[in-house]
Amino acid sequence: MNTGPHILIVDDHREIRELVGRALSQEGFRITAAADGKAMRKALADSRIDLILLDLMLPGEDGLSLCRAIRTDSSIPIIMLTAKGEEVDRVIGLEMGADDYLPKPFGSRELIARIRAVLRRSHMEPVRSEQGQQPKRYQFDRWLLNTESRELLGEDGVTVPLSTGEYELLLALVERPQRVLNRDQLLDLTRGRAATAFDRSIDTQVSRLRKKLERDPAEPQVIKTIWGGGYMFTPAVSER
Repeated sequence: MNTGPHILIVDDHREIRELVGRALSQEGFRITAAADGKAMRKALADSRIDLILLDLMLPGEDGLSLCRAIRTDSSIPIIMLTAKGEEVDRVIGLEMGADDYLPKPFGSRELIARIRAVLRRSHMEPVRSEQGQQPKRYQFDRWLLNTESRELLGEDGVTVPLSTGEYELLLALVERPQRVLNRDQLLDLTRGRAATAFDRSIDTQVSRLRKKLERDPAEPQVIKTIWGGGYMFTPAVSER
């Protein structure tokens, strides 16, 4: 699995998505592409994204609206892409929270340089960490997951110990119930939270979680295997 920065390309022109995607892939970036705001939101929910290339002129919600929506709860770096070159468009985009602005047409070398510069800046600046966010308590099946104490409590009030890898995987699943997530997505999501990557495979971590969560680990109902797809966290989840 490529472990380079994960770039989300949001552009309604397939040719541009493919050209930019190829150029970035050759430089070691991981790529996800989206044609509109709906696909963008799904990609953000399913994966850890390090930077968004966001086209200004999109069908439905335009890039400025999407940029403003992203900034309400995320500090993911955004580079606006647009055919417009007027100063007012650049200023509006930056005021909405974009980190940089690149008018079309652009060369791949300039784009890559801009991406690397923005990523460097974003790593130098303080960002909202998980510890700085509002703690949450997720209720599901017979369990309660407390993100402040990083504890899993059973219905009898007894704490079930979780390793760092188990906690990160469980949190990724709990935040995305009834959604099929493949192994690469789960690795991406958990590596984005933890300081170190898993020392075991996703399958091993799932097996360990099942022994702690399931009534019968041999017939799992909480974390189901989707053949050819990955895993699905099946219970309804509520916040307390």
